[in-house]
Amino acid sequence: MTNGMPRRGILKTGSVLGLGASVAAVTPAHALAPTSQRAKKGKYFWLNGDHHVHTLFSNDGKYRVQDHVRQAIRYGVDWLVLTDHGNVAHSQLSTEQIVPLIEEVRKEFGDSILIYHGLEWNIPGAEHATVFVAPGRDDVAVMKEVEARWDARVKGTRDGTAANEALALEGIRFMGEARARKRVEDILMIPNHPSRQGIDSPHEIRAWIQAAPDVVIGMEGAPGHQAGGLPAPHVGSRARGLYDGGPGTFAFNGYPTEAYRTWGGFDWMTATVGGVWDSLLAEGRLFSVTATSDSHNVYLDTTTRGPGSDFDAKGRTEDPVYSGAVDLTENDFWPGYYSRTHVGAEKVSHASVMQGLREGRVWVDHGCLIDAIDVSVADQAKSATLGGKLATRRGRKVTLTVSVTPASQPNFAGFVPELARVDVILGKVTGPVADADTMTAPDTRVITQMPIKDLTLRNGTYTWTQELETPFDNFYVRLRGTDGKKSQPGFLGADIDPAGPAIDEIGNADPWEDLWFYTNPVFVEVSK
Repeated sequence: MTNGMPRRGILKTGSVLGLGASVAAVTPAHALAPTSQRAKKGKYFWLNGDHHVHTLFSNDGKYRVQDHVRQAIRYGVDWLVLTDHGNVAHSQLSTEQIVPLIEEVRKEFGDSILIYHGLEWNIPGAEHATVFVAPGRDDVAVMKEVEARWDARVKGTRDGTAANEALALEGIRFMGEARARKRVEDILMIPNHPSRQGIDSPHEIRAWIQAAPDVVIGMEGAPGHQAGGLPAPHVGSRARGLYDGGPGTFAFNGYPTEAYRTWGGFDWMTATVGGVWDSLLAEGRLFSVTATSDSHNVYLDTTTRGPGSDFDAKGRTEDPVYSGAVDLTENDFWPGYYSRTHVGAEKVSHASVMQGLREGRVWVDHGCLIDAIDVSVADQAKSATLGGKLATRRGRKVTLTVSVTPASQPNFAGFVPELARVDVILGKVTGPVADADTMTAPDTRVITQMPIKDLTLRNGTYTWTQELETPFDNFYVRLRGTDGKKSQPGFLGADIDPAGPAIDEIGNADPWEDLWFYTNPVFVEVSK
């Protein structure tokens, strides 16, 4: 270790990350195979992506469209959403400039990467969200209308008032109607870094889902800016995800102070067993979690923002220029370098990836902790996988089968991660809540902690099967795994979660020394 980072990580990434170096001249550790060679497991291609990436068409961004696309391909990304910040200059000047550039890179790279036009929408009365569309006839017009009519920075509606919350629902309903009326082939909204400022209340999240359940399909379970917690002399004073604040004027009063920190790099809503995410799942609603880079300015890069940048006047900053020095102060990684969202898609297409997200075939990891995971819940007659539902009868044997493919090559910090344990989390489905600000699911808990050392590697995977007793008429199962380097009893108590992720310390949280993966749930419906 050197100054809180793996020595090989600094040497490896510091020598190639800068845009002053030729991307084409570097052989990536995880080169993306041609589309025809992508592995299809069963019905699905498992495609790695990132729905939260900023270019120089963000007021705080730095990189060109082609810079992010080339780096994403280099780090094994199959699908990428460009999500520049909504604001007045962006709404008036930026969209017309970026659209032809997106078309250029789509033509240049073809099916080697699926590129989406998106927006980081400032939700009226709340935080940010990724909004993105499948390419089509009216896609850009719909995105422009969302920003012009409902972006909180464009309209001055950021404060958490009831009137602004109503405007957010109006905008989301518009998205749902655009999809239903076929103005766009598809559109999704995913709230980003939901606990960072404490202004996304549980009742708002539930209202967003109800306004357009086919559009609001999940949340950013692990924020970007994962280099932010590195100890000095690296970043030094920030936190993973830049979660280093506290409650402000419009924060939801029910959130504890611990909610404003990440836990093992994940948002408190996701990381807390029996917490906010589980309270949504316990209603029987599928709600996905994702992991993104939120890439603006990359740690260890060797470029600076171009001189003379005037975003308000031009709707963009100037092209980055080579600085001659490695930057140790930035908070971000390139897409695919650290955070990955894996989606089970029936085809390698924009529409299929979005449908896979909607149907919940999703698992996420940090630092390339594992290569793959397969989850099945089955009775004697049928089975279901991530995002799905198994309908069974009382008295039938229900089994969970988990197959994990461990990391087979070094990650982008230069070491091969070692999975230590997989946890099985089971929760009762109780139906809609009476109080929309409910933020706990008391019947959810960790039921199994499976040490990898107790399993045998066969054909490249660790596999085990366990019978699930059916203590409830309806329940769900989700999984979590860790490298085992940092843990503590869960926020809601050791009886619920004996060894969950640890709360991340500001200014002293090396992301490479604390790796986790999470899967979406599988639901089970038990009838008499």
